[in-house]
Amino acid sequence: MDSIAQTITLFGHGLNCSQAILTVFGEQFGVDAETAKKMGRPWGGGMGHLAQTCGALTGAIMVLGLASTASDESEARKEAFSSVKKLFRCFEEKFGTTVCKNLLGEDLSTEEGARNIREKNLVPKLCPEYVRAAAEILNEIIASKLKEPDQRPLEKA
Repeated sequence: MDSIAQTITLFGHGLNCSQAILTVFGEQFGVDAETAKKMGRPWGGGMGHLAQTCGALTGAIMVLGLASTASDESEARKEAFSSVKKLFRCFEEKFGTTVCKNLLGEDLSTEEGARNIREKNLVPKLCPEYVRAAAEILNEIIASKLKEPDQRPLEKA
């Protein structure tokens, strides 16, 4: 199974958006699945169900930190910031926003919004597309950064 499909599968089997991205993509940078699940746990639902930045993006941001190829910390930070900007720009071009409550059309951080999200079944209806897009963009960014054959990201269908 390719990395994109694997990410969607994990999301569909109960991992939150951030966990799914970090579990699949973190593995290629030495983060085991259990650690990735723990690290990604609080980021789902727009950062701890605050309905802010999409969890798929926060998971991807953590991976971009792992994917930095620069040995100098200052350069690594610049590289990471540049990659994050590209991730957000591409995601926002596709969906018009990077904010969970805007993507869902409901505010998960409120009782009413959370109830509406459950009643309308919005997470399984909408979020797989956001997780897929974040994974695809992340995969492209990593592929453009890593040049050695043994460091290429997992293949995409």
